[in-house]
Amino acid sequence: MLTLIENGDVYAPEHLGEQAILLVDGKIGLIGEVDRDVVESVGIDVEVIDASGCLICPGFIDPHEHLLGGSGEEGFATQTPEIHLSEIVCAGITTVVGTLGVDTTMKTMAGLLAKAKALREEGLTAYLWSGGYNVPPTSVMASVREDMMFIDEVIGAGEVAIADERATEPSVRELAKLVVDTRMGGKLSKKAGVTHFHVGPGKRRMKCLEEMLDDEQFEIDPRWLYPTHVERSEALMRDAIALTKRGSHVDIDVQEEDLAHWLTFYVDHGGDLSKLTVSSDASKKGPQTLFEQIRNCARGHRLPLPQLLALVTRNTAEVLKLTRKGRLEVGAHGDILVLDRDEFRLVHLLAQGKRMVDDGRLVEHESFLEGSNREIALIGEG
Repeated sequence: MLTLIENGDVYAPEHLGEQAILLVDGKIGLIGEVDRDVVESVGIDVEVIDASGCLICPGFIDPHEHLLGGSGEEGFATQTPEIHLSEIVCAGITTVVGTLGVDTTMKTMAGLLAKAKALREEGLTAYLWSGGYNVPPTSVMASVREDMMFIDEVIGAGEVAIADERATEPSVRELAKLVVDTRMGGKLSKKAGVTHFHVGPGKRRMKCLEEMLDDEQFEIDPRWLYPTHVERSEALMRDAIALTKRGSHVDIDVQEEDLAHWLTFYVDHGGDLSKLTVSSDASKKGPQTLFEQIRNCARGHRLPLPQLLALVTRNTAEVLKLTRKGRLEVGAHGDILVLDRDEFRLVHLLAQGKRMVDDGRLVEHESFLEGSNREIALIGEG
């Protein structure tokens, strides 16, 4: 199957200008000048997408979603429902990483793994972190290392809580053991092998990570650490900027809908944009908040569009070691967004070459809806 996207302004995420993109069996086969007549003369069906007036960029990668829903920390009735395919796709996300949080009892690793597999069956790329807030982490098999080696979808450990009243407050030695074990699992399975840290509002912020890196008895590479929620305070953001200068990636979530503010702070205080990612942290608020915040910044923030798009494409692919994701280049997966240039509105979305949004309309739906007469319409009050 061939798909030809033409007449669009391409951001790979660096700006390439007007280029045509030819997809072959779900992967990018060519970027540049493509003679449509020659392609059609091959005798293979060609699907053509006219992207006039649009910009084209890689599908977003969301490294932190509570795919099974939020834990519900004010009783059972406050648990939030799981996140569905349509919510993820309509947010421009083609690759997602699921995580557990404080609740690893009712929200289980087995359940999260099943959810990731379901999303894969429906056409998205889905991974997961092994664990949750607690240390030692909850895993499917005997350890995070075994999860990484024997379960394709597991790419690292997380989200491990630090500086939080809900954290088990592991010692620096315990954290170092987990980080190294995760890293070795990554080396043995050719995966990211990073440990994803939930940084809470506690006064110690990321002191335990700094101590681990400074202690000569631990041979910890900063690139093995990937903290999130670093936008909680200016002091924490300064610590995060310092950590990126040592080699770590850090992540900002958009739950407070203040991405523009924190991007300004990060840049003004010397943060390395190539070491920054942005996630939805979707649970109570949906993944569409990520798209909305990127759109708001695209329309009003001083950050150049290639650098903004990199925060949800190339940078995330780099830290997660997803070599065929996050970029528009020959050989990459056909995860592509076509966005209205003026309104930054989602016009088309392709996931591994499969069209899931067509002319602003969702054309792929949750598999469980087939043959069902259920009607579910839940609209949040936020």
